[in-house]
Amino acid sequence: MGTSNDTSTFLVTGALGCIGAWTVSRLLERGDTPVVFDMGTDPRRIRDLVGHDALKRVHFVQGDIADPEALRACVEDHGVKRIVHLAGLQVPFCRANPMLGARVNVLGTVNVFEVAAKAGIDRIAYASSAAVYEREDEVRSHGAPDEDATPHPNTHYGVYKLANEGTARVSHMEYGISSVGLRPLTVYGVGRDQGMTSGPTKAIKSAVIGQPYTIGFGGRTDFLYAGDCADAFIAAAERGPEGASVYNLAGAATEVTSFVTELCAQVDGASDLIQVVGGELPVPGAIAGARLDDALPGLSRTSLKDGIAQTLQRFRELHAAGELSTSDLSS
Repeated sequence: MGTSNDTSTFLVTGALGCIGAWTVSRLLERGDTPVVFDMGTDPRRIRDLVGHDALKRVHFVQGDIADPEALRACVEDHGVKRIVHLAGLQVPFCRANPMLGARVNVLGTVNVFEVAAKAGIDRIAYASSAAVYEREDEVRSHGAPDEDATPHPNTHYGVYKLANEGTARVSHMEYGISSVGLRPLTVYGVGRDQGMTSGPTKAIKSAVIGQPYTIGFGGRTDFLYAGDCADAFIAAAERGPEGASVYNLAGAATEVTSFVTELCAQVDGASDLIQVVGGELPVPGAIAGARLDDALPGLSRTSLKDGIAQTLQRFRELHAAGELSTSDLSS
């Protein structure tokens, strides 16, 4: 991603997660100031991407996204100009505790828009998800669903994300805040160690350390490199259209077995380690992303081959330095 001409202070909520870590990394590359607002305190995913020295340029604020006063103080104290809102609990966590999931994912998003309105911030990029669709929406659409397809979420997580899209729409009507909600599907890359679709990234890590791993779902899915995902969120926060827009954030739709085939082509012996067991995900295998390309032209696109290669390279560097965490491979 290119260097920004004018530096800005970005608030990145949920930045200790995968997409958040990549967003912080990209902002640092541009010379912007990232302010991390997260309940957690472990910066490992960010550090794995940027290294120890660059980590010192990140401003960390520990706080609850559902606490409006803490969020307001963070925005005011750091002079935040732009917001990338990524804080949220993923599918397994929402399934295990729906009330907590609603508090974080839904109430937290309401707080972000309310605080932004009071601070005079007029544009927000936030994470929705392809989980607003169910597998049958691909059938109803006679192919990859686009933004005109009626969503039928079949998880609490998907319901919460759809609710957030409504919050964004109402916030534009009430406060004039423009927003872009992005709906990615299977994000992969360094730092993707949690969530329903984290298996392909764990397979890459397992291949690096020579450990067997089974990806727990098969069929076709839309693979999106985490760096491209972060670039799209930053672009949306900077130059998204006026109004409350929602776009599918598509990558490369392919079979999970094809992903493994490419991984095995790049790692000797991986074919003896990595296998795929399980059925299709309960969401479409592909999503249509042309409208985002029209709204935000020039977004980065990393091929599956190159995305796997770049992930392998970084995992190998971390492994050689004794800094590659493998705790996620036992889960």
